Amino acid sequence: MDKNNKLLPQNVEYLKTLSELKRKIKTAQIKASLAVNSELILLYWEIGKTISKNQFEQGWGSKVIERLSKDLQNEFPEMKGFSFTNLKYMKMFFQAYQGDTICPQLVDKLPWGHNRIILDKISGYEEKLWYAKQIIENGWSRSVLVLQIESGLYQRQAITHKVTNFKETLPQPQSDLAEQLMKDPYNFDFLTISGKAHERNIEDQLVKHIRKFLLELGTGFAFVGEQYHIEVEDKDYYIDLLFYHLKLHCYVVIELKNTEFKPEYIGKLNFYLSVVDDILKGSSDNRTIGMLLCKFKGKITAEYALKDISKPMGISEFKYAEALPENIRSSLPSIEEIEAELANKNRIEDERK
Repeated sequence: MDKNNKLLPQNVEYLKTLSELKRKIKTAQIKASLAVNSELILLYWEIGKTISKNQFEQGWGSKVIERLSKDLQNEFPEMKGFSFTNLKYMKMFFQAYQGDTICPQLVDKLPWGHNRIILDKISGYEEKLWYAKQIIENGWSRSVLVLQIESGLYQRQAITHKVTNFKETLPQPQSDLAEQLMKDPYNFDFLTISGKAHERNIEDQLVKHIRKFLLELGTGFAFVGEQYHIEVEDKDYYIDLLFYHLKLHCYVVIELKNTEFKPEYIGKLNFYLSVVDDILKGSSDNRTIGMLLCKFKGKITAEYALKDISKPMGISEFKYAEALPENIRSSLPSIEEIEAELANKNRIEDERK
């Protein structure tokens, strides 16, 4: 199969069908467990409320909560979740959302393990609810949730000053969804890039780590091809990265520039969008969207560049952790040397005992 056409246009309909079936199955699974989970979360809310109230009114301290934990475990040995630590989380859970008359509708749909992670790692109320919504919409596991929090996804996707023209070029609600999928900056720290990398090298690395790349892009992206070939008037052109977005129902052209943003980059992206709309876009597809990812961008310059552009585009930065130079890497101890040194220290300590 041609690497430039790993997902041929005619297979996009299959991806749409597969995505819809997966959505229906997941929805059925979630509905079956939500009723039980919601009751449990509301119970934890009530226990947290009771503990918080009695700490304030009766002066309950740690000893009382420890006793409560043991009494509940003795009374309900078949139920897990009444440990001393978990009771403290229940109190934190109530206090985090006590401004609500009942437990928020979003949060009571989350598994308790996810709620604990949110309590541990997030302080702001709005940010808590934002992550809760993302978990429900995207079906994140706990490990993915931790990864997204540690990458600062809320700051990069929800509250950054993005540079797009989606509101001017796309109808509602597509414009809102397109706006939500953009991040700034994109975090490609999973790449191993040395020195000043060429865009092609970054593309190859992104495709090599396609699963991590898709996770960073967000839910709904289906990979079509790298250096996707198009031909216009007997001349060959190559789109850096081409995707199809299953929720937006449109192709997404991504151009990478490992330099500072330049206004002329928009002209090339505009050309690619016109060609994709003409050659690949089907009758049921929405307008193709362009994403220009660069190393640096001046916000005002980027806004001017998009001001009178009629095709939907967004401009964001990306970052990656550069690999250590060879002269520094060679001066660092190897794993074997570190393990040998640790073994030697342990041997000396054992001899001293």
